[in-house]
Amino acid sequence: MSTVRDRQTVTPALVSGDSDLGGLAVAVVAGEVTGVSFGQRSAAIAATALARRLCSVDSAKSLCESVDAAGDDVDLAEEVLEKLRQFAAGDDVDLTPIPLSLGHLTPFQRRVVRTCRAIKRGALLSYGEVAAKAGSAGAARAVGQVMRTNRTPLIVPCHRVVAAGGKLGGFSAPQGLAMKRRLLELESDRLFT
Repeated sequence: MSTVRDRQTVTPALVSGDSDLGGLAVAVVAGEVTGVSFGQRSAAIAATALARRLCSVDSAKSLCESVDAAGDDVDLAEEVLEKLRQFAAGDDVDLTPIPLSLGHLTPFQRRVVRTCRAIKRGALLSYGEVAAKAGSAGAARAVGQVMRTNRTPLIVPCHRVVAAGGKLGGFSAPQGLAMKRRLLELESDRLFT
């Protein structure tokens, strides 16, 4: 059983703002980004969606609603939000140095996230190629599951992972495949149909 004191150490700093890709929200805990929401109709909706996702477990609800976050976490969240705004505006922003919370992931999932983060802007890999690069050839479906549950989209650019044959595949962010297509076109000269 955790105590209130334990909960205070994991309270997320959550900031939000508008961007060219819609409402954005970023959550940070203990110096690591724990969640991103984007593509929402407003910053407030993005913040609410992210808070719900992070605080959906009953034991976490009170911590997300009642305790102030650390100042360093707020600073990092604001810095990441600004970088994501620049990214949304089409700027070539390097998001790979942003520290991420990966403790909830299995070793395989961490390898998939690292592989995905290494995909350069404008490049694409198939789910099968990501699986092979992550050391688990044949695990394309499992890669798809990692991408579907990605808590930090854009920072972990799951939109750069496509189905075999270059088909877009799925995308669980707001606006679905239309948003994936928009992100890919933002990063390259190609039009994706």
